[in-house]
Amino acid sequence: MGGVDPLHDPDDEALLDPRQARELAGLVETARLASAAVRYGLRTQVGAATVVLNQDNPLPAANHACALWGTLAEVAGTLLELEQVFAEAGRSEAVVYASPTTVAEIEGIADDAGWRAVEEIVAMLHRVRQDPRGVARPAEDRDLPAIVELIADDAGLSEAGERRLLRNLGHRIDEPRCVLRVIDDRGADRISGFALGFVERGVGLVEQVVVRAGRRRRGVGRELVADVVDELGERGALLVAAHCEEGGTAERFAEACGFEVVYAVTSYARNIDDML
Repeated sequence: MGGVDPLHDPDDEALLDPRQARELAGLVETARLASAAVRYGLRTQVGAATVVLNQDNPLPAANHACALWGTLAEVAGTLLELEQVFAEAGRSEAVVYASPTTVAEIEGIADDAGWRAVEEIVAMLHRVRQDPRGVARPAEDRDLPAIVELIADDAGLSEAGERRLLRNLGHRIDEPRCVLRVIDDRGADRISGFALGFVERGVGLVEQVVVRAGRRRRGVGRELVADVVDELGERGALLVAAHCEEGGTAERFAEACGFEVVYAVTSYARNIDDML
C-alpha cells in the first residue's frame, strides 16, 4: 500500500504541498519583481501587497502586484489601494498575480471588490536538462526591432507600447542578469524566434519564448529554451522556473522542454476605466 507523498498536495499530486509551494513561489516572485524593475522600474509595498511598476515596459509582467498576505480586511483594503496606485501610474488595468504567497481567500475578496479572474496560470520548474545544439546566438541591437515585432503581434501592443518595449529591451541587452537569445531564419534576413531569461539570487526564469508562425513545430522553440536554461545555469541559477497558461499548448510545450508543474497562479484584473 503506497503512502502519501510528503512533497505534494494530497488533493493534487501534480502540485507541491502548500508550505513548499509558498516558499518556492516567494523565491520565484522575488526574481520576477527584479526582472520587471530592470533599469527604470519601481518595486514598492502597497498595503499587504508587493508591487512593481515600470513605465518603460508596457507588458503586464512588468506592472503587477503579488504576495497579498495579511488579514482578510487588510487584503480587501489593499485591492482598493492598488486601484488608485495603478490609475496614478497611467495603467488602464490593475493586475494581481495570486500564487501561494497570496491568501487562499483571495477569490472571494477579489470578487467582492470588483476584480475578475482573467487567467489561470501554472508555475513550472525545469527538471530535465536538454543540451542545446548551438544554433541559438546572443541577441544584438540589430535584432531588437524584430523581437519587438514578434512580441507586439502576440500581445497586441500599440505603436507607443512598441517604442517603450524597444527601449526596455535595449536596457536588457546590456543587463548581466538578462539572457536574450535568437535563432536566425535560414535563407531570410530575419530571426525565426527569440527567448528571454533572467537570473536573480540563484533563481532563473524563462520569461518569454516566441517563434515566428511559419517556423513553429520545427524545434526552434525547444532549442531556444535549452540554450537559455543552459546560460542561466552558467550565470548562477540553481533552479529555473517558467509560467504559462494552464492546460494549453504553452504548458505542453514547456513539458516537452523539461519543465513540470509545481503550483498554480491566478491572474486578477481591475479595469481602471470602469472604476473611474
